[in-house]
Amino acid sequence: MEQLKLNNGQTIPQLGLGVFKVQDAADLKRSVAAALKEGYRHFDTAAIYHNEAWLGKALAESDVKREDLYITSKVWNSNRTYDETIAAFHESLKKLQTDYLDLYLIHWPSEGYNEKWRAMEDLYNDGLIKSIGISNFEKPHLEKLLTTAKVKPAVNQIETHPYFQQKELNKYLRSLDIAHEAWGPLGQGKSNVLDDPTLVKIAEAHNKSVAQVILRWHLQREIIVIPKSVHAERIAQNINVFDFTLTDEEMSLIAAIDKNQRGSGDPNDEEFLKNSMSRD
Repeated sequence: MEQLKLNNGQTIPQLGLGVFKVQDAADLKRSVAAALKEGYRHFDTAAIYHNEAWLGKALAESDVKREDLYITSKVWNSNRTYDETIAAFHESLKKLQTDYLDLYLIHWPSEGYNEKWRAMEDLYNDGLIKSIGISNFEKPHLEKLLTTAKVKPAVNQIETHPYFQQKELNKYLRSLDIAHEAWGPLGQGKSNVLDDPTLVKIAEAHNKSVAQVILRWHLQREIIVIPKSVHAERIAQNINVFDFTLTDEEMSLIAAIDKNQRGSGDPNDEEFLKNSMSRD
């Protein structure tokens, strides 16, 4: 597994398993078992996914040591204040059956994120979190956060796939030495990106699937990826992307199919952000 070094000196496995929308305990247990067997050590969840406890149980029952795992969770928008953020973090720790997190993220740039960040900085300084970061933040949100932040975010997890490549935001994050992490790296099945003719042709040239080509493309952009699957064969396929390399020409061909097509959840949608703050 390739590792990326973060701006605070910590490292993160560049490929992990996401568990968004896994709403069945048995499915999650099987997925985690399959992932661990294939060599996954990085697992990404969130309070709003309502499956932290299942993930914690599945990992605790495995024979993999905690120090060999990389666990990420996120604080939801309904937790607005310093105290609420601290409480939410400890609730996540309890559900995940661990005494620290490797990465903790602000899930969306909803109202109060500067205060949430202050709480996360204290948790980080207390050694309860190895790295802290953000999710779904665009340049204006990040600029506002940095006006009060004492610790620079290590990661920004944002929607990224070949039809929504986030080129400008990627460039901005690089300028700040903030790692770019992709959610929905395969397009979440909403954009037909897996049927794109350019990607199909490249996949055939490498005797790989289109999904594997997309994941390889992310990796070569130095992006962290957390594809979600509950199917053992796809979980195995998704990690089998370290044995080939896309050429510069192929990377350019993929860059050219960008449609700037967001699949879901716009961080600039104020109504969405406001409504999300009232639900858990």
